[in-house]
Amino acid sequence: MVHRLQFRAMGTDMLVCVDNGSQQPPAEMADVPSWFEEWEQVLSRFRVTSELSRLNRAAGQPISVSETLWQVFQSALVAEKNTGGLVTPTVAGAVREVGYDRDFALLAGQTLDPVNSVYGIVSPLEYVSWDEPTRTIYLPENMRLDFGGIAKGWAAEQIVQRLKYHGSALMNCGGDIAMSGALLDGNPWEIGVYKPFDRSSGYLGMLYFQKGCGVATSSTDRRRWKQGSLLRHHIIDPHTGLPAVSDIVSATVIAPTAIEAEAAAKSVLIRGSAAGLGWLESDPDLAALLILENGQILYSRRIHEYL
Repeated sequence: MVHRLQFRAMGTDMLVCVDNGSQQPPAEMADVPSWFEEWEQVLSRFRVTSELSRLNRAAGQPISVSETLWQVFQSALVAEKNTGGLVTPTVAGAVREVGYDRDFALLAGQTLDPVNSVYGIVSPLEYVSWDEPTRTIYLPENMRLDFGGIAKGWAAEQIVQRLKYHGSALMNCGGDIAMSGALLDGNPWEIGVYKPFDRSSGYLGMLYFQKGCGVATSSTDRRRWKQGSLLRHHIIDPHTGLPAVSDIVSATVIAPTAIEAEAAAKSVLIRGSAAGLGWLESDPDLAALLILENGQILYSRRIHEYL
């Protein structure tokens, strides 16, 4: 029997599912929201008391960090390397510059005052110093970190690792999904792909999963706002320091882990459909479904095993 628990955390909707073959859910399911609360106290850029906020304020001096922040930082290093620098937490300053300086629930529907400045090219993590034995991170002055979707992918993986011993587990962190394997009866998990701009109309299609992996969707149709006369979204192109200009509105990627899927989905969206699809096809571990601004749907070769 599949047990479900929905809640809000990290500024988005969360869903945890466990198929444990019992009428009663595993007791640990009830602890999942509190685990997310602990992680937000570490990783949230919107909480001034979070560990990440304290690290950002301490730019210019070395700071010892917790195991949680260290793990997410290491995941961000790998994501930046694997995406050729397109997915990096150092976009924090650029994200704030275009107006995303508060929880999106407080930003949605607003028109912000225009700004005359442009953040410019985002510096990569190679400018950050760190020491593994002491778990110390040194941010250059004027650099801030925002782990964004990488933190959600990391959290999804953590939940599945904790719950998979009770059966088949799935964690959906606002579109960043990790799963441990097929349902106990051998049937696949089913995940729907929404139609951009009109999610109330249902799914464009379904994906089916019989093995442990990660799935993530990166899109620009939901987190949009206006800054003066300019339409903004939250996915920053590090080459410009501005919201990415892309013909892709939604990229759904399947990868070995949720962290890899999150990084790849964002990378593909920033690259655009032509370069993005070519980049995807060069990695045998990735599969994707891309929805373009004009409504066209593109499929990578390996996506067909999940359709």
